[in-house]
Amino acid sequence: MSDAVLRFAQVTKGYAGVPVLSDFTLEVQRGEFFALAGVNGAGKTTLIKCLLDFCDTNGGGIEIFGVPHRATASRARLAYLPERFNPPFYLTGRDFLHYLLKLHGAPYEEALVTRMFGALDLESSALDRLARAYSKGMTQKLGLAACLLSGKDLYVLDEPTGGLDPKARALLKGELRELKRAGRTVFFTSHALADIAEICDRMAVLHGGRLRFAGTPRELMGRYGARDLEQAFLACIAA
Repeated sequence: MSDAVLRFAQVTKGYAGVPVLSDFTLEVQRGEFFALAGVNGAGKTTLIKCLLDFCDTNGGGIEIFGVPHRATASRARLAYLPERFNPPFYLTGRDFLHYLLKLHGAPYEEALVTRMFGALDLESSALDRLARAYSKGMTQKLGLAACLLSGKDLYVLDEPTGGLDPKARALLKGELRELKRAGRTVFFTSHALADIAEICDRMAVLHGGRLRFAGTPRELMGRYGARDLEQAFLACIAA
């Protein structure tokens, strides 16, 4: 039996005749931390939208835990955080978590919520504040808390460190390491190449809608004889 959690097979996608993804093929294995890197407009968010069936593909296939991605059941074991996360402004933090955890089929446990807020450097008093009073960083932490509390097997995160200060980014990486120790799978996009180098098993470089590289960060640096991941990334997209 395959350990592939995600399988993309020759996925293509275009808008108004303009190609955005071209024959994208990739597998993400169970328990892997896998990052998708690319410049703005490379097709990263489009790939995630295709994965979650937010938009249709023009060709190819996608499977989640071996189930075709268009089947609702394929998404039962994943939690997702979009790049532009905006909770309903009229809900308090607590109301939002109650709602999201109910959708995930997970219990709301005050002690776990308080611990997660502390782990993400978010004051527990924010639970009783309306979401419209949250700063950008607080909003991002609320979304991350909802995902991490869901207890899912797969986490799909689009730019999860966006809006976080250095302390919160460091704390988030600590929580992600806990997921790794628990054998969970994380598939995320990021412009923070240093974070990718630090926490990822493998990565892919997407450029112009095409897969330019898939492997470990060290393999990418070795391929281009680069001293760091940033230089290797630049060489990869220029090649």
